[in-house]
Amino acid sequence: MDKHSHIEHEIHHHSVASEIACHLPYAVFSVALSLVILSILNFIGVDKDADDLRCIWDQLFHNFHFMHIVFAGVGTMLTFFRFSRNLLRGLVVSFCSSMIFCVLSDIVLPYIGGTLLGVNMHLHICFYYELKNILPFLLVGLFTGFVMKNHALESRDKSSLWSHFTHIFISSLASSFYLVSHGFYDWPSKIGYVFLVLIACVLVPCTLSDVVIPVIFAKSSDKKNEKH
Repeated sequence: MDKHSHIEHEIHHHSVASEIACHLPYAVFSVALSLVILSILNFIGVDKDADDLRCIWDQLFHNFHFMHIVFAGVGTMLTFFRFSRNLLRGLVVSFCSSMIFCVLSDIVLPYIGGTLLGVNMHLHICFYYELKNILPFLLVGLFTGFVMKNHALESRDKSSLWSHFTHIFISSLASSFYLVSHGFYDWPSKIGYVFLVLIACVLVPCTLSDVVIPVIFAKSSDKKNEKH
């Protein structure tokens, strides 16, 4: 069995639930580390004015959200091109997937999670308000994924571990900073619930973006080509 067939066999026989289970440790460790970082920064800024501190959190959210878009674009492209060589379809799927799931993971789910915990959260969709800043990160992510695709097939195990963990870690930081800068100012008092909310925020969207969606669309692309 060649490398491509091995990869195809391995992923095709994994259900969505099993993929989520495989990504769970990445999410738990990434969120735990992001809370450690958030706690240290919160301690450093203990004497700062509350409004100034929220401005810092907000800037950090934007920085990590933009970087998350890069890694999401790379991850989706790499997975898609393991199963299909349809460049146009790969670009469209990666563009849409990165846009949808980064917003879901970094903004919408933290907003919903904070609201469910009784916090008056504020909704801020960067793709609507700051598209000019987002597009360069997204385009660079897609281009990088395209450049890496051949090399990734040859070193799949190492690149997949690195890519998945980095993607989820960056996402957990973006989600964390969104929570604390858009309403959840007293997060330390509910850190246990925050931990659970953040795991949910990053686990499902990142798994769908990195694995499930690109595989589904790549397989459907190959089936169409076979019919022709």
